[in-house]
Amino acid sequence: MGWAAAGVLAPWNPSLNMIRDRRWVFVAATLGYGIYYVCRLSLSAAKSGLVDSGVLSPAQLGWIGSALFWSYAVGKLANGFLADRVDLRRFASIGLLGTAAVNLAVGLQAGFWLFLVLWLVNGWFQSMGAPAFVVSLVRMFRQQERGSYYGIWSVSHHLGEAVSFAVTAALVAHLGWRAGFFGAAAIGLAGAGLLWVFFRPPNRQEPAVVKTTSTWHAQRAVLAMPVVWEIALASALMYVARYAINSWGVFYLEKAKGLTTVHASLAISVSSAAGIVGTVASGWLSDRWFDGDRCRPALGMALVSTLALLTLLLVPPGHPFVYVGMLAVFGSGIGALVCYLGGLMAVDLVPPAAAGAALGMVGIASYLGAAVQDIVSGYLIQSGMAASRPDGLFDLRAAAACWVGAIALSTVVIWRISRRARLSAP
Repeated sequence: MGWAAAGVLAPWNPSLNMIRDRRWVFVAATLGYGIYYVCRLSLSAAKSGLVDSGVLSPAQLGWIGSALFWSYAVGKLANGFLADRVDLRRFASIGLLGTAAVNLAVGLQAGFWLFLVLWLVNGWFQSMGAPAFVVSLVRMFRQQERGSYYGIWSVSHHLGEAVSFAVTAALVAHLGWRAGFFGAAAIGLAGAGLLWVFFRPPNRQEPAVVKTTSTWHAQRAVLAMPVVWEIALASALMYVARYAINSWGVFYLEKAKGLTTVHASLAISVSSAAGIVGTVASGWLSDRWFDGDRCRPALGMALVSTLALLTLLLVPPGHPFVYVGMLAVFGSGIGALVCYLGGLMAVDLVPPAAAGAALGMVGIASYLGAAVQDIVSGYLIQSGMAASRPDGLFDLRAAAACWVGAIALSTVVIWRISRRARLSAP
């Protein structure tokens, strides 16, 4: 916010060819990151098949899912700092090629320990995507237009999720759990080729960006900003709820609400698709209606998401349309929060030379939260499956209550950030 006002960004009048180039890069970044998500969420679509076939237990799946988040969290910080300095096209393409190769390897084996190690490696490759794409957006678009473009780019999360819970789940349902990983690998390989051909962002700041400090000095200054760490905490708590639904939503709807694998997967895909609406609208609304303030709309979306997830927990089995409706509301709210908390709020507060560092700080906190969630959820779900109910379903309320509590706490943190921003405003 303050960097544009301080004169860091000079007037910019890009040529027509530059505008066209930016459009191709932007489309490639959006599609590319969506494909990253297909290669990340293949495990979520395959979980029920892995458990039902006796390959892995829910607790083991919790550890495997958590392994990705642990390595992703560390990688997000390290690769965030690297993205400020490296060739972004090569960086993003190698990451997607690597995650596709891991999915292929997972589909060829079934042992717990090898699965765990491979998914740990997958987390590192996955962490190369977001820093490359976000840094490219910061370099290509001025702050006054960045919110709208960031919101549209964030649709990639939900496109990837929707494909995973529809296409990958269909492969698993008809051909077995291995087919889900093979399908994700094929899509990932195609995506790596797409990035190599079309993703060609500038590898240095545009000439209009006046460099008043070194990259390392700017990155160190970002590390010392308390508000960035507060945003990271709010994002971490939000990611607990977000990845609880992404990782365990299909399983929860099957075992606690009585839906079939296909119907449960379609319900979760509706949540992901609804997230597109919230994501696209988030940046534009905050730019146009809130004068660039991300805190107030973020607070509203957090409240909506909390109420929707709570309703999903409380509604008894046998109400599939209510589940779909609440997941749609939850997905739209989370879609906006991923845009605000997941990067835009922090990136707005730092110099362009340190955008990757700010994203890395938020990313390591977010995915540490997601990692802890997967372990805790796995054990809570396994505990709830210890005794079945007369209808053959399981009592998974403890896990669901944990997810609701996390998004509620995130709402409180956002409120505190928003209140402090209002009190400090002139």
